[in-house]
Amino acid sequence: MKSIIVSMAVAAGLMVAGSAMAVDMPAVGKAKCGACHKVDAKLVGPAWQDVAKKYAGDKDAESKIAASITKGGQFGWKFGTMPPKGMGASDADIKELAHFIAGLK
Repeated sequence: MKSIIVSMAVAAGLMVAGSAMAVDMPAVGKAKCGACHKVDAKLVGPAWQDVAKKYAGDKDAESKIAASITKGGQFGWKFGTMPPKGMGASDADIKELAHFIAGLK
C-alpha cells in the first residue's frame, strides 16, 4: 500500500514538473501564427525553437526575426512562404513575438 502511494506521488510530481517545463505560445502568437507555427514542432512553418536555434548567439536576433516576420518569405526553411506580417500582426505584436522567439532555448 505504501509503495502505491509513493508511486502516485512521484507520478503527480513528474506531471507537474513536465508541464512547468513546457513553453506555451503567447496569446497573440496563437491568434496570428498558431495555424502555421508551433513552439516545438514544425507545421506549415518551422518550429519557433528551431528559429531560436538558428539565431542563437546573434545579438541582433530579435530585430532579424522581427524583420523576417514583417517582410514575409521562406528564409531558407524550405516550407511554404510566410505572408508579410503573417495573419495581420501589428508592429507591437511582431515585436512581442520576436522577443519571445529569440528567448526560446
